[in-house]
Amino acid sequence: MAVRTLSQAFVSNFLGHSPAWFKLTILGFLIANPILVVTVGPFLTGWLLIIEFIFCLAMALKCYPLQPGGLLAIEAVILGMTSAETVYEETLHNFPVIMLLMFMVAGIYFLKELLLFTFTKILLKVKSKAMLSMLFCAVAAFLSAFLDALTVTAVVITVAHGFYLVYHKIASGKHYHHEHDASGDDEVHELHRSDLDQFRAFLRSLMMHAAVGTALGGVCTLVGEPQNLLIAKVAGWEFVEFFVRVAPVSMPVLFVGLGTCWLLETTRWFGFGARLPQVVREILTDYDAHETKQRTQQDIAKLVVQGLAAVFLVFALGFHLAEVGVIGLTVIVLATAFNGITEEHRLGHAFEEALPFTSLLVVFFGIVAVIHDQHLFTPVIEWVLELDGALQTSAFYLANGVLSMISDNVFVATVYITEVKNALDAGRITLEQFNLLAVAINTGTNIPSVATPNGQAAFLFLLTSALAPLIRLSYGRMVWMALPYTLTMSSAGLIAVNFLLH
Repeated sequence: MAVRTLSQAFVSNFLGHSPAWFKLTILGFLIANPILVVTVGPFLTGWLLIIEFIFCLAMALKCYPLQPGGLLAIEAVILGMTSAETVYEETLHNFPVIMLLMFMVAGIYFLKELLLFTFTKILLKVKSKAMLSMLFCAVAAFLSAFLDALTVTAVVITVAHGFYLVYHKIASGKHYHHEHDASGDDEVHELHRSDLDQFRAFLRSLMMHAAVGTALGGVCTLVGEPQNLLIAKVAGWEFVEFFVRVAPVSMPVLFVGLGTCWLLETTRWFGFGARLPQVVREILTDYDAHETKQRTQQDIAKLVVQGLAAVFLVFALGFHLAEVGVIGLTVIVLATAFNGITEEHRLGHAFEEALPFTSLLVVFFGIVAVIHDQHLFTPVIEWVLELDGALQTSAFYLANGVLSMISDNVFVATVYITEVKNALDAGRITLEQFNLLAVAINTGTNIPSVATPNGQAAFLFLLTSALAPLIRLSYGRMVWMALPYTLTMSSAGLIAVNFLLH
């Protein structure tokens, strides 16, 4: 419908092409929040704000969460629920994560030919979907124990995106060298549409298995997740001690997670189990043969350089030669300098994927700042500290898990480990209790948080990536597919905390 007046233009421009009901809902939130702050107070309004922000994340395919979530965060600052200074402090505290997103994800972009080459070989060699899924989950877990989960997720996204573009281009009647926009299906031939839907389901399941794998591996080691390092510093644990203390919980959960992966693929429950269509396999096989035939000595040299950059990446991250973001920037320099990528516009493409999510993450820190300033989690912490023995450890595990489902798990871990350390210093708990609670906090923030994209940065990164809309991976579908993992892994973790940790 044509826009005839200036007022209609403002209405039309607000949140762009989002549905009218979504625009009205966001406006309703923005109008209701000031009223609620005055009537029910900032504490309850803070909890409602969290729900509103989760709604924005859930509607990521209707409207990217940066704009509606950003409006809510700005309003929270204006209403005095937090301050610009606190938002800045939260952002500064998480600056290593921001650097990781800006540079590491872009670094992975310049290794995509090597990654696509490697994973294409794996995809074509492993015919069993259950084995392939187990492989994706296990490799993601192993890598995430030594690398950052976001880095591993970026790798898998790059690979899946490459697979999708190859098939979508051919299904649209084009050749490998043609330019192609894969965001729409208008050019896809009718014969390929059912195969395309099945291929999307195939990639969705692989991506979810890999995402869960990052959580399985991330909980195990000191470097697996940012909160692990934070907890280890407060507790005074080194790498080996951290692994040993957490192992009674992390190892059973690892095996349960891998078992769940196998079960889901064999039963085809919860949207899993889709096989790679034979037509798609043939196209990818032809593509691999075509790439092999067309590969020049210069192309081989590029793969060698990317391979050496990947080896440096693993070595540098494993031995913590520098902050993760700095290592990512180093990979960018090495992979571009020795592969002849010197034009500014070619460099710019690498940052397109990460920067929108980086902006969204800063908005998320604004919501976290509200949680901090309004002490939204304090009543839960005080209640749990009043419990005794194994009940206290289990309650810490569950409380951290539930809160990490709706908030940033790094923030939850920070709040809890600080309170527990204060309790230790005040003589309210013993050193042995402190160590057990530290393990409960670590496992609680890592394992149950797979329930929603809010809890795991890797999940949120996947949800807001360019790949998610292509393979029809929405917030709701992500929660549904993660549900069996949430139930089995969280239960295994709770049993281990109860019976194996003490």
